[in-house]
Amino acid sequence: MILVTGATGHIGNVLVRRLLERGQKVRAFVWRGEDISSLQGLELEFVEGDVLDPDSLLRAMEGVDTVYHLAGLISILPGPQPMVWKVNVEGTRNVLEAARRTGVQRLLYTSSIHAIRRAPHGVVIDESLGFDLECPYGEYDRSKAAASIEVQKASQTGLDAVIVCPTGIIGPYDFRGSEMGEVIRSAAEARPMFYVDGAYDFVDVRDVADGMIAAAERGRRGESYILGGHRLSVRSLLETVRQITGRAFLIVKLPFALARWVAQFTPWYYARTGTKPRFTPYSLEVLRSNSVISHQKAERELGFRPRPVIETVRDTVRWFLERSSEGRRAMAGGRA
Repeated sequence: MILVTGATGHIGNVLVRRLLERGQKVRAFVWRGEDISSLQGLELEFVEGDVLDPDSLLRAMEGVDTVYHLAGLISILPGPQPMVWKVNVEGTRNVLEAARRTGVQRLLYTSSIHAIRRAPHGVVIDESLGFDLECPYGEYDRSKAAASIEVQKASQTGLDAVIVCPTGIIGPYDFRGSEMGEVIRSAAEARPMFYVDGAYDFVDVRDVADGMIAAAERGRRGESYILGGHRLSVRSLLETVRQITGRAFLIVKLPFALARWVAQFTPWYYARTGTKPRFTPYSLEVLRSNSVISHQKAERELGFRPRPVIETVRDTVRWFLERSSEGRRAMAGGRA
């Protein structure tokens, strides 16, 4: 039996699908009252609980040999985020302790490329840089770094654990609408698009799920693996969507200084509306940061092979359009 925490998220629901395709028995650990529509129709077991409730974790891990720990909180807001730290760090400690107590054979922790120490332009980012507890860019990054270090410590004291660090996730089955998923969806629906110069490493969510399975099966205990894809500018991403759909839409480049000025108000906007803004101080920092990221270690040790980005964008566009009434009309006359 395999337990997946955070199974309803973008990576989580795709991982569950991949595991089921391989004939695995899967148990999804979900928060009480959580929306599980992303897993609708799949043959798996559900267990409600909370990573901050050790007893619920012990119950969920009964009879489990492999745990994929993905559950966590993401925040784009600046400043201290006590609940982000509590869930991502203390919650991970609870998962590790429950895995030890129940005799789990292997644990796979999903960290983040942003947990790894930033490197200046000209330096290739890889696993040798280590995790950055002092990361100045946000509580989320620091919490993922701290949780990753907890997993490393656990692997040194008896637990067989491995870490993966995905880069920017895009791809189908994006039920909750990630930041980049919303960019692709809006472009696919031919809405006017505003962007700033910048690029990042984007990877297909299906390749990440496959890389996680490979890491659980073949990864070396205590090691971390970057699961990256291809470096792509925002402009290239939008042009790729336009090429795929054959639909014209307005693409406007904003001066970076203007976007940065607008971004100072987006945390206030998000906090009051719950709507994800297009530009945030964090997203602008990421797009201007060094995005030359190596996934050679995962290629070498896990057989990780990210697919061409055109395939990822095409499948993502198709998935979003097929889920919308506007999309169904566009599919009838377009090339998606």
